[in-house]
Amino acid sequence: MPPSGPRVERRRFLKLLGAGTALTATGLAPQAFSAALSGNVPLDGTWSIRLDPGNIGITEAWFSARAGQGAQLPHALPALGLGAPPSVDTQWTGTLESREYYTADSYAAYRQPDNFKIPFFLQPETYYAGAAWYQRDITVPKTWAGKRVELSLERSHWETRVWLDDRFIGQCESLSTAHAYDLGLLKPGTYRLSIRVDNSLIHNIGTNSHAISDHTQGNWNGIAGDIVLKATDATWIDDLQLYPNAETRTVRVVARIKTHTAKAGAGTVELTYGGLKKRVAVTWTAEGGRLDETVRFPSDAALWDEFSPNLHHLSARLGASDAVSVRFGFRDLGTTSSHITINGRQAFMRGTLECAIFPETGHPPTDKAAWTRIFRIARSFGLNLMRFHSYCPPKAAFDAADEQGFYCQVETCWANASTTLGDGKPVDAWVLYETDRVLKAYGNHPSFVFMLYGNEPSGPKDRNPYLSRYVDHYKKADGRMLWSGGAGWPEIPENQFHVVPEPRIQAWGDQLNSRVNGKPPETVTDYSEFMAKRQVPVMSHEIGQWCVYPDLDEVSQYTGYLKPRNFEIFRQRLADNGLSQHARDFLIASGKLQTLLYKEDIESALRTPNMAGFQLLDLHDFPGQGTALVGVLNPFWREKGYVTAAEYSRFCNVTVPLARLSKRVFTTAERLTVQAEISHFGATPLAAARPYWRLEADGQVLRSGEMAPAAITIGAAQAMGQIDIDLGFLAKATACRLVVGVRGEDGTQLCENDWDVWVYPATSAPAAPSVKVVNSADTALDLTAKGETVILSIPRGKVRNFDTKPVTLGFSAIFWNTSWTNRQAPTTLGILCDPAHPAFAAFPTDSHTNWQWWYIIHRAAPLRVDLMPKGTRPIVRVIDDWFTARSLALVSEFRCGKGKLIVCGFDLTGAEAQDPVSRQMRDSLGRYAASGDCAPETTIDAATLKALIV
Repeated sequence: MPPSGPRVERRRFLKLLGAGTALTATGLAPQAFSAALSGNVPLDGTWSIRLDPGNIGITEAWFSARAGQGAQLPHALPALGLGAPPSVDTQWTGTLESREYYTADSYAAYRQPDNFKIPFFLQPETYYAGAAWYQRDITVPKTWAGKRVELSLERSHWETRVWLDDRFIGQCESLSTAHAYDLGLLKPGTYRLSIRVDNSLIHNIGTNSHAISDHTQGNWNGIAGDIVLKATDATWIDDLQLYPNAETRTVRVVARIKTHTAKAGAGTVELTYGGLKKRVAVTWTAEGGRLDETVRFPSDAALWDEFSPNLHHLSARLGASDAVSVRFGFRDLGTTSSHITINGRQAFMRGTLECAIFPETGHPPTDKAAWTRIFRIARSFGLNLMRFHSYCPPKAAFDAADEQGFYCQVETCWANASTTLGDGKPVDAWVLYETDRVLKAYGNHPSFVFMLYGNEPSGPKDRNPYLSRYVDHYKKADGRMLWSGGAGWPEIPENQFHVVPEPRIQAWGDQLNSRVNGKPPETVTDYSEFMAKRQVPVMSHEIGQWCVYPDLDEVSQYTGYLKPRNFEIFRQRLADNGLSQHARDFLIASGKLQTLLYKEDIESALRTPNMAGFQLLDLHDFPGQGTALVGVLNPFWREKGYVTAAEYSRFCNVTVPLARLSKRVFTTAERLTVQAEISHFGATPLAAARPYWRLEADGQVLRSGEMAPAAITIGAAQAMGQIDIDLGFLAKATACRLVVGVRGEDGTQLCENDWDVWVYPATSAPAAPSVKVVNSADTALDLTAKGETVILSIPRGKVRNFDTKPVTLGFSAIFWNTSWTNRQAPTTLGILCDPAHPAFAAFPTDSHTNWQWWYIIHRAAPLRVDLMPKGTRPIVRVIDDWFTARSLALVSEFRCGKGKLIVCGFDLTGAEAQDPVSRQMRDSLGRYAASGDCAPETTIDAATLKALIV
């Protein structure tokens, strides 16, 4: 426990009630607690709770008498309904990148007390930041006479201070570990236990740190986990740390002995392990003692990793006292210049973030079953690593990860925005204390493989020297895990691995210049050149961040005190613009686009031979920071309906076939030439793999073949063979699917992956010469006045945009969210269309954006449906950002003059429109316009048409 001392910084976020006012006029009747004869005694049940918004409880000695309202613990105050309803005056914990909510007319209705709703994170029903007092009576039985008693408070938020009757016991300010209080050698009898919990900003560790921020779990006050009394002998084993060596199957056992006898002593510690016992003589002074002994397990003791999470036990008993038991795993963690190794074998980290996102409870769960469910879901999507972003989970998470063979990356905070690191601020010391506490509490867990200070540190002048000292100290002090300074940056020489943002398909600020927005689609690019410049393994930092439209049906799942008022705002925006009926379609179409972007992000990493792994942001949604709907799963880890675990794990898994395609669009005059590869990071090599391939279209196999059998070792981007297909046999535009898989020696399918490719006619003669394709509104009006059928293809720069919050169309989905990024482009979520619409009879398409659309979308702009005649139903819609939810189109049709008119937000007449996709779109739209199927329902006049154009 660090020295108590004065707090350097305190912030009061909410004035609640009068100073010292209790929540109820009458206190609880005294309620004695009878302790059990031995072992741990839970203190869950009814406690007296009293808020202290004026911070007067210590001065007025509230610990001297019980008062307040009765409520159940463990719990968080908001779950008990305590606090005040949030309002525009609530001082949230966390930065808001946009202040628009507080000033814009569009949010005025949601700033009213009777309709208060915030758009930037989940909203608690009540809010309180400050001190709260929790009290109850406990009874120490006669059987505990001469025993030392300890109080343990799991998942307290944040600082606790404890009194027993009028005696101050101490304070603790850990956000990661249980708060342990030594109550001493208590005489039998009844005592008043007072716990003061303060969720103010005890130290400014970065207000966006997920350990404290309102952006995810919320800044709640309370004790969420076990509240337990423990009895030990007067001399006891206070700490037991194990340092296994997988190669020798030995374990170094380090135990700390403490005593309340105030005198020196001697005794024997009995170690029990692997079916063996060993007795070790120990001594101690009045200040305590230490045991440091190495024991040997059987030579065939099983190892621990993601494939075989074998666990072992070791217990230590001092004299006749109760044994202290530790569960651990034999695993050797190491590095090469490019990879993490586990038990001498290369591993590839396929990670996702967990940012304390638990809408049902607010706080991370403290039961193992909840974490077991999460790790199993993540595993079903092909992942093996969970990064705990700027926080550390409870013990239950490590217990579950140990059993599931899931790797964990732990952090303490996010020293950015509101503070800096390394320049002497309180966060510097707090990080060190918290790291020590984390190692003591969780260091024995084999799933705990990576430790960093935290996320993206600020303080460019002093942070690097601070983090260099941090990493250098801890990697020498505890080699059970690998150490790095920060997630994102900096790359310092002391790091045992780097987590950096550069290796990805789109980064912050790239906007329309990223690989997926600015360049034609391909599956060749990897990051070998970047990796070759690094001397330690590199994992990519927070890749993805691809948004999907809100699942408005999800609202009913929020049964806790955190409510999706943001979704209620978004739903109303959609209704105000007459688009409610498209909500589900917007979700599915944008979700399909999101999935294909994640596929390319992940496969780019798997194609890189010298890369250590990736960390997704995210497999599940991040409800804060403006509402970042970046997951294929919702915040409850449930599927949304557009991709399953089985589909996702085809491209994200232990073993993944890969195909290097120089492009995705071909003509019938070309050959489809592909280098087939495989990424395999399994438990063992694949000794006799039989690779195969096939080309499919419309459920039919067009071509197929097998590659030579191969021995596949552990590693990425291993060549399996070349696929070469003459595409001249295709007679029309065809959407194909290339499938590459591997069978075992016995013919069992081991893995399979697929890629969409499109094949178009090498030449395209106008199928409907009677249809005129123009790029001028005046020309179109002149022709339709004569009864002609016209396609008006408007160049991107000529499409009228909105004056406020203009739309920027790109191929990709929105990156993170427009509120937090100040509307970085693109500000759209792809397209929505009906593939069965006759306009696409000669243009094979899905209902959503797929890679062939890049050739059109990258030079297109959305048309404003609000400027079109009422009742217009676009042939192709563009899905707008949910914050604005405007009706947008890419292709629409009208009656105009005496003719028919199709309007496109892209040019089909210039040199840029000569690629196979644009030619085929022109051909298909022309065929449709000339047919009887083209029967527009709305009429557009000259003024309305010209309003669409600048």
